[in-house]
Amino acid sequence: MIRKYTPSRREKPESWLHQYWRRLDKSLIFAAILCSGCSILLLFSIWQNGISDAVGASYYRTQLFSCLLGIVCVGALSLIDYHKIAKLWFIYAPIALVLTCLCFTALGQRREGADDQAWLKIGSFQFQPSEVLKLAFILTFATHLSKDEENMNKPLHMLLLIVHGMIPTGLIALQGDYGTAIVFAVIFLGMLFTARISWKYVLAILIAIPAALAAWNFILGDTHKQRILVLLHPGTDPENLEYQQDRGLEALSNGKIFGVGLFSGEDAYVSVPEIHNDFMFAQVGQALGFVGAIAVVLVLAFLCLKVLYDGYRAKDSLGLFLCAGVFAMLFIHCVMNIGMVLKVAPVIGVPLPFISAGGTATVSMYVALGLVVSIYSQSKRKNRHR
Repeated sequence: MIRKYTPSRREKPESWLHQYWRRLDKSLIFAAILCSGCSILLLFSIWQNGISDAVGASYYRTQLFSCLLGIVCVGALSLIDYHKIAKLWFIYAPIALVLTCLCFTALGQRREGADDQAWLKIGSFQFQPSEVLKLAFILTFATHLSKDEENMNKPLHMLLLIVHGMIPTGLIALQGDYGTAIVFAVIFLGMLFTARISWKYVLAILIAIPAALAAWNFILGDTHKQRILVLLHPGTDPENLEYQQDRGLEALSNGKIFGVGLFSGEDAYVSVPEIHNDFMFAQVGQALGFVGAIAVVLVLAFLCLKVLYDGYRAKDSLGLFLCAGVFAMLFIHCVMNIGMVLKVAPVIGVPLPFISAGGTATVSMYVALGLVVSIYSQSKRKNRHR
């Protein structure tokens, strides 16, 4: 007869706080906070040195507030089973779609110097609905894949999955935000490939590449085309669209090995348009040098790989697909943003995760990590000794 184990009086049960701390993905959270700390410090430096007239004290304060709010979101989400969050898709998915569609109304805003109408302004509050839509899409598509895992390679089921991916991607493309539309497409493909779709569909996707030619001819405007063409033929841009990237490269090289420092005075820095946002990596290299830039890349690489690792340790396919979506989002953001600064990718307005200034983007990235931390906590709960 097997006797049930009961703890002796001398054994103290683990406190709730100790259990919570033990199941927390501390390394992932620390890496994100490290990036945010770097971002806040760099924004403060840009303001103090007067590098950009567009950057005031409100930028580093907004970034600090967004970081703190994001950490609170991570802490809250880590306490909630991600299955319960996924089941509430009928609440947050319609809200995200409605907010995105409001950008096509009088509430939609086009930021100065941008080509897309992708912002909402309600009173003094301004935010980007596409960031909310990214999270909603990752959650709903992961739920769709996990529920349809056995039948997904059937033609009708695959068609429904494709439609699921095309709706948010198409909405964002209609706004003119082609950079974010590419992010949605990569998230969709990354999650789909993680679900191990049939090689026939992979082949079909490759055959569908000619659709890119159709997009070139009928969707992209002349400005977007020129931004791509100047990468292939540097110095041939009559409208000087290369200026921002040229200045970004100059700033990056200005830092040399160890950087010019954070507070060296305005004359020590190269001024770059949107240096606080899309070209923040240029400021990383300028202020902290090659060593600092490599350190930031390594921390971001760790973040991406840790998310992927947590996905493969998840206790079910839903957790795996969610982590795959978050990984794809982080990875393509990093590649496209750093590629813009290095002049190997066109300027398409994709921020560097946790580094670029932006309240909505920062909070949404932390919420995405909160989902991963929830998955990690649940896997630790499953594997603990009882």
